[in-house]
Amino acid sequence: MKVVIIFNHPYKGSFCNAILESVSKGLINNGHDIDLIHLDQDNFNPVMTSNDLKAFRDKKPVDPKVIEYNNRIKQADHLIFIFPIWWELMPAMTKGFIDKVIFPGVAYDYSNTQNTRMKPLWNKLKGITILTTMNTPKFLYWAIFGNAIKKAMLLGTFWKLGYKNRKWISFNKVKQVSPEKREQWLTKLEHRFMKTYI
Repeated sequence: MKVVIIFNHPYKGSFCNAILESVSKGLINNGHDIDLIHLDQDNFNPVMTSNDLKAFRDKKPVDPKVIEYNNRIKQADHLIFIFPIWWELMPAMTKGFIDKVIFPGVAYDYSNTQNTRMKPLWNKLKGITILTTMNTPKFLYWAIFGNAIKKAMLLGTFWKLGYKNRKWISFNKVKQVSPEKREQWLTKLEHRFMKTYI
């Protein structure tokens, strides 16, 4: 199975990078083929320009990176997003990826003339997994901040596109837990991707 990982964290020593390493090890040991899209190393521009908005209307992307990413994702059986949650939301590059790559003519089109029902164009794609880190406790993120990532990505993006296999793995209170606990998380994560179909 071909897995495309969309990764966004600028700091090499981050826990997100440790997650990327564990997930990659598990996938490789499970016989999967990995294609890493590293938004920071690619210097991906998350800003929607006037040309990008015209491309949105015309359903023809003009950003070379968007075209490249689309061609790579079209070959994927599964997408994995890895990013930190800052101020209760995803970083700018991840949000820009959603805005600029997941738009008409690239990731989806409409199945009726009223533009109300979407049909996915990434026809090989069977599912999406999101892995995030944050320092907010899980209960507070749900009760106080409204579970923003679930609403924006699992529901507001990929549910609307019609993907049924959607998972979110959240690592909370990352700075507060012990190094031993983080190592346990990473080992469990590697084993998860080593043993399951995703």
